[in-house]
Amino acid sequence: MTLSWNRILSGLLVIVYFLCAFALGGAEAGFKVLVFAILPLACIWFSEPMGGYVGPVWRAAITNPSPAIFVCIAGWLLLLLPLVVTLVDGFTK
Repeated sequence: MTLSWNRILSGLLVIVYFLCAFALGGAEAGFKVLVFAILPLACIWFSEPMGGYVGPVWRAAITNPSPAIFVCIAGWLLLLLPLVVTLVDGFTK
């Protein structure tokens, strides 16, 4: 496992999310943030193995592998979603 800028930045962002949630909402909020961050971090850190998955899923089947870059981008979008929602909510008030 190489330490790339994607892994470093995403890990730091999750730490910031956790610390903010813990400071504002306590241990339960911090735990919820960590549970939320599992899937985006997995998509960013392990994009090649996750993109290479072919097989059954909940309702259908994945028939072709996904490019690793798309899996990584999807992970970043999901990881940045709370930040975007917070910023948009702050600007609308």
